[in-house]
Amino acid sequence: MLRHYYICDDLDDLEIVEKELEQQGVGRRQIHVLSENDAELEQHHLHALTPFLKKDIVHSSELGAAVGIVAAVVLLSVTYFLDLHNTVVGWLPYIFGALVILGFCIWEGGLIGLQLPNQKFKHFQKILKKGHHIFFVDTKAEQEAPLASVIAKHPGLREVSADKATAA
Repeated sequence: MLRHYYICDDLDDLEIVEKELEQQGVGRRQIHVLSENDAELEQHHLHALTPFLKKDIVHSSELGAAVGIVAAVVLLSVTYFLDLHNTVVGWLPYIFGALVILGFCIWEGGLIGLQLPNQKFKHFQKILKKGHHIFFVDTKAEQEAPLASVIAKHPGLREVSADKATAA
């Protein structure tokens, strides 16, 4: 799938575009609008991104997991090289500690991600602050022509980029 991004100022026009795309066989789940004003999107019955997808929770949690894995490996390595695992308690508290460290780092990464915009939409922040809306469509190869014909009828939409689609 390919994801096409468009800038638009007119939500009425976006509502019409969305209906035309649905009539052309593009599913509602393939059409999204990123905006600072979710209330207006709801009034126009447009498919807005969920607040979860607007934030960088997943990416930041993955980074937290990477840090946690490194920290856990360091803890277990220190345990091994200092021969602490040969004491009465054995490996159990150190493995448990490594898991706690890993979990904490993932959790902390997610909390940091709650405060950041999604990295995939970060380059649109200036556009969104100006009051524009980002309309994006995930298309299969056979939907490219219908998308182009619908977009051609709406000069208020400017394509800003296209890339490989991921789940939204």
